[in-house]
Amino acid sequence: MQKIITLLALTFSLNLFSQETVKVDLNCYNKWAQKFDERGAEDIADGTYLDVIVTFRNGANAECFQGKAVVKDHKVETFFIMLDDGTYDAVQRIWKNDVKDITISSGISKTLITKDNQLVNIIWPKKIKPKKAGFKKAAEPTDD
Repeated sequence: MQKIITLLALTFSLNLFSQETVKVDLNCYNKWAQKFDERGAEDIADGTYLDVIVTFRNGANAECFQGKAVVKDHKVETFFIMLDDGTYDAVQRIWKNDVKDITISSGISKTLITKDNQLVNIIWPKKIKPKKAGFKKAAEPTDD
């Protein structure tokens, strides 16, 4: 009987200390941010961009929308979300931080925070640097 109890205790303790690999699902913002961290981005020149992504985050949840952004003096002047009919709607929120100084670093704008603590970023996906070439494998030896 004591052997059974010892065996059960051992099994239980092994289960407590075993580590399971938990895969964390990244949201759309995290996926883009990870790519930009890995590759970097080209500088964002002044102009109007019709191919940006506008992200809205609450905690671990994120929604990403097609958008448009106007950049002046290397800062975001205004930005919009594309509607289903192809027109644009200006993003208007009550902000906690200064929206007159939206800098851009490595292809992603600084994070704007709404009064409801929603986090907003603008991403320039076409400005991501290309993936670096990998190492070429050598040929295996032959019996020649």
